[in-house]
Amino acid sequence: MTTEVRSLREFKMPDVGEGLTEAEILSWYVKPGDTVTDGQVVCEVETAKAAVELPIPFNGVVEQLHFPEGATVDVGTVIISVAVAGEAGAAAPVAPTATPAQAPAPAPAEETEPERREVLVGYGPRTGAAQRRARRTTTTKVSATVPAVPAAPVPAAAPAPVAPVAEVPGGERPLAKPPVRKLAKDLGVDLRAVTPTGRDGVITREDVHAFAAAQAAPAVPAAAAAPVAEAVVAEPAAPQVPVSTTGDVRVPIKGVRKATAQAMVASAFTAPHVTEFVQVDVTRTMKFVRRLKESGELGRDVRVSPLLIVAKALLTAIKRHPEINAQWDEAAQEIVLKGQVNLGIAAATPRGLIVPNIKDAGSKTLAGLATSLGELVETARQGKTSPADMQGGTVTITNVGVFGVDTGTPILNPGEAAILAFGAVRELPWVHKGKVVPRQVTTLALSFDHRLVDGELGSKVLADVAGLLERPKRLITWG
Repeated sequence: MTTEVRSLREFKMPDVGEGLTEAEILSWYVKPGDTVTDGQVVCEVETAKAAVELPIPFNGVVEQLHFPEGATVDVGTVIISVAVAGEAGAAAPVAPTATPAQAPAPAPAEETEPERREVLVGYGPRTGAAQRRARRTTTTKVSATVPAVPAAPVPAAAPAPVAPVAEVPGGERPLAKPPVRKLAKDLGVDLRAVTPTGRDGVITREDVHAFAAAQAAPAVPAAAAAPVAEAVVAEPAAPQVPVSTTGDVRVPIKGVRKATAQAMVASAFTAPHVTEFVQVDVTRTMKFVRRLKESGELGRDVRVSPLLIVAKALLTAIKRHPEINAQWDEAAQEIVLKGQVNLGIAAATPRGLIVPNIKDAGSKTLAGLATSLGELVETARQGKTSPADMQGGTVTITNVGVFGVDTGTPILNPGEAAILAFGAVRELPWVHKGKVVPRQVTTLALSFDHRLVDGELGSKVLADVAGLLERPKRLITWG
């Protein structure tokens, strides 16, 4: 009689971010006893640059998860063991069938595990040929060794009432993409209670937002929620930090926030910063934006915003003064004049501040820039920005105006020569054609590395951006 031989294979934490040494396990998608197939995503991890889903490269049955969610693991460390089938007689079986006398006393883990909660999150790009896990017809459970991550609290005086959970027919797990699961987790929404409107019964981001808004309706007036929604569209929502009314709360510094802190300290104390400010009458720019929206000439599905015109104005100013698109090479003691402009857009995400960039943005038309900007913002908002998208930037724009802030002194993204802060657009009294009239005004702040950029060059670039925003028709003549 042929006996199936099983051997253990170990899956180690890979280097998912170009030389990074560690990653945090955000979520496990499997538990001991689950069958996995080659290419199936088994967990999501977060490095200092991005969140990534890891597919396993072989078939088998999960034997052990070596680390719980939230653990930070060094690259090369075994994170999961899988029992794989071998050929008869090849080796001694890992777990041979025991006789009654040899059977271990404890009951199988499958019978003692607690109920699994919907804590799966994910928003990183798949790094392999990942496949959808087979849908189960019974309630899923998680190993007792992997604790569930509590949902982030909603900042309100009292928690919103929780609606009764609507069981999915047949006990099936609600269908939703990883970014939607992450959003639901952050908002404290049980996906089983959400009515799906997506294709094939998939729950969408809009479904989650609608459910959360309905739950919070008694506590949050609709009028108060509107500005927040607009800010999220322009720049992703800032991460939520647990708030305690009884004492201090300690939040571990890791992942993107840790990397950002290190980079900002290095930038602030390496590059001598200079910041210049200018107030600009952007009434014509705001009218230009409205005309572009109404005409749809840039594309029906293309989002047009003031940030788009600011970006085009900065790119035009750089074209007129290319010396600002440079990098300081300390090791070679050289100034590197960059051949193309990779325009970074600072974005606040639930994982922290990231700065993805549009490659060769200076060569794009206004329509092309609008499309790239829309894709960049949407990808960042969903948390799918890849490490490659955050490398190689040459100049950056930070849109602090979406938060109602007039201006600031932005810190340079490491390795870049300049960063432009775009403040809130406000209606202010302004001298126009010899009369004081209400005009739409914003404040721009340009920080630059004084090793690379002297006051004259920085002032010319900032003045050009201001001039283009005052009269956007100059984008044609100056470009």
